[in-house]
Amino acid sequence: MSHLKERKEKNCLNCNAEVNGRFCSICGQENIEPNESAWHLVTHVFNDITHFDGKFFSSLRLLITRPGFLSTEYAMGRRASYLNPVRMYIFTSAVFFLIFFSLFHFDKDMVKKDYMGKPQSVILAMDSTEYAEFSKDIAGKVKRPMTRQELINYIDSTQNHSGITLTRKYRDKEQYDSLLKSGAKKHNWLQRQLIYKEIEVNKKYNNDSGLILSSILNILFHSFPQMLFICLPLYALFLKWMYTRRKQFYYVGHAVFSIHLYIFIFIVMLALLLIRKVGGYYHAGWLNYLSGFLWIWIFYYQYKAMRNFYGQGRLKTFIKFILLSWWLTFVLGLLFFGFLIFSFFKV
Repeated sequence: MSHLKERKEKNCLNCNAEVNGRFCSICGQENIEPNESAWHLVTHVFNDITHFDGKFFSSLRLLITRPGFLSTEYAMGRRASYLNPVRMYIFTSAVFFLIFFSLFHFDKDMVKKDYMGKPQSVILAMDSTEYAEFSKDIAGKVKRPMTRQELINYIDSTQNHSGITLTRKYRDKEQYDSLLKSGAKKHNWLQRQLIYKEIEVNKKYNNDSGLILSSILNILFHSFPQMLFICLPLYALFLKWMYTRRKQFYYVGHAVFSIHLYIFIFIVMLALLLIRKVGGYYHAGWLNYLSGFLWIWIFYYQYKAMRNFYGQGRLKTFIKFILLSWWLTFVLGLLFFGFLIFSFFKV
């Protein structure tokens, strides 16, 4: 409900029907003064997205503290008191990925070859005392002490031999086409497309394997929302197959359960991202225990939500929880591989 002043006139501005009370009984529009401030417009949009009148936060609290409760309420038809699951999913996923992409990205230095578990950027940032300790281990590996710059040069010199790189077997498309025509190479259609793309990518990025890999990973990372969105109906489909004897559960019920589970995972993953960011500044060891607890909570929450929503015994629920986890891992693996190929062709 808006806080704007109610109109004295009793005709609906939307459909012109007679209004008895604050809302039109025909179209549902609120009979308020049409002129509003900019602040009211902004707050109205936010309220419309989150139902800031209380539904968003009350639904969020119940989602976190009572696994499977919101899905049960939806299946029973009690929906007016809670935020619509699709709207809640859109809002929480948007917030999660906004923060996720602002905190994490890949650049050339992040994927460049490191030495003894230390990226080049970390080696360069060491003070003299830290590097003196680190250099003792280096001397044992390369049979002699190295200065900081000597080590960086050594890493760079071995980059193309031991780092992740494309094959660069062919100089250009013309050379490869001539080998195909002569019969020296016999590749099928898929192999040819991969090699053509490999030649194109190497040329585009000047054979810089670090830059190529970082570009592919950035595209792959930005495909995660689509990947999870595709996985959601497949997850619900597997739930329908597992509970096929429970005729009271339609596919939509399984989908709503999946949506609520996704929302919970987004919230916990958001907490994990913030913990990792804070831990990078303060190096608090107890944050690792908190992260471990949250990871365990995700799996326990899924089991508990299944038990509460579907109402089966502990053993049956646990077995189905294991099967569902295996199915989710399998589907995500396939999607990851597919989007990895897509990212390679898009780079």
